[in-house]
Amino acid sequence: MSGIDLKNGKSGFAPVIRLNSGYDLPTVGLGTYALHGSTCTNAVIAAIKSGYRLIDTASFYGNEREVGEGIRKSGVVREEIFVQTKLYPNQYRHAAKAIDEALKKLDIGYIDMMLLHHPASNDVAAYKAIEKAIQDGKVRNAGISCYYIRETDSFLPKVSIKPALIQNEIHPYYQDSPVVEHIQNKGIVVQGWYPLGGRGYTESMLNNPLLREIAAIHRKSTAQVILRWNLQKGVCVIPGSSNPDHIRENLDLLGFELTDEEMAQIALLDRNEKHDWY
Repeated sequence: MSGIDLKNGKSGFAPVIRLNSGYDLPTVGLGTYALHGSTCTNAVIAAIKSGYRLIDTASFYGNEREVGEGIRKSGVVREEIFVQTKLYPNQYRHAAKAIDEALKKLDIGYIDMMLLHHPASNDVAAYKAIEKAIQDGKVRNAGISCYYIRETDSFLPKVSIKPALIQNEIHPYYQDSPVVEHIQNKGIVVQGWYPLGGRGYTESMLNNPLLREIAAIHRKSTAQVILRWNLQKGVCVIPGSSNPDHIRENLDLLGFELTDEEMAQIALLDRNEKHDWY
């Protein structure tokens, strides 16, 4: 199940993918990890004005208030923007309260997607609190992050609502293809965090000779090639940036297509090189 119709996107906007919940998820969004204060708010505003309709945040990032402010100031109606945030494991014991706290900080009426940040004690109980929040109209979709084959297969029988999304680290040096396929085959959308390698690794990845060569052929940036590669694998992406030029560039992924040969060449870059611990 790749599920992304890349020929169906409107100019200036990312195509969407239908979640198992029936909602549509934009396939490209803005990641806000490490963005704070006015930098975060302005990045959210710039992204939405550039055509983004998906914003990703988390309790752990400490910027839900700034994200909400950016959404409210963007000039785009709330219903057109898909907002996802996450509960951190230290919130799992009091997840219902933490969901209400996130709603208050964001101040945007409801949350489109609430995820568990990663597996931990009480994650099933926390997820059941998300299920209750969906019933109460506070949240629209439930998701999980950093769940792989064993974790996913153990988790799913314990919950009532199948996750609509699993968010994992995915980039050319850590492609995790068996996990991606396993999740997609269960009818769950995969979204990649650190799509450009993550902080401290991005520059090296963007200077990879093969990726630079492919980018030159298509007259695109290396970042655009990497993001397009993800989309062609059926993986949604949430690249982070506070630079308005990079924000616009990261959304401009529909004017070219990687060939089967180029996709196969990028597949050979996999080093099983994870850039974060979970």
